[in-house]
Amino acid sequence: MNVKIKEQRNPRTGNPTTVITGITHNPQVIEKLEKKLKSNCGAGGHTEGKTIYIQGSHTDKIKSILTKEGYTVQ
Repeated sequence: MNVKIKEQRNPRTGNPTTVITGITHNPQVIEKLEKKLKSNCGAGGHTEGKTIYIQGSHTDKIKSILTKEGYTVQ
C-alpha cells in the first residue's frame, strides 16, 4: 500500500506537524498504527478520517517504521 508522508506547519502555532495520507485500512487499523507511531516518536497526534497527524518533525523515523510494517512510502 502506498502512503505519503509530508511535513507542514500548524497555522495557529507555526509548529511542524508530520502528516501521513493514503492509508486505506479500516478505522481500527488506522488507530493502532497511530498509537504505534505516537509511542515510537514520543509525540502527540490525532487522526482525521484516513489521515494521521503526528506533532513534530518525525519524517525519517515514521518512514522507517512504516517500511517495517510493509507500507510503500512515497
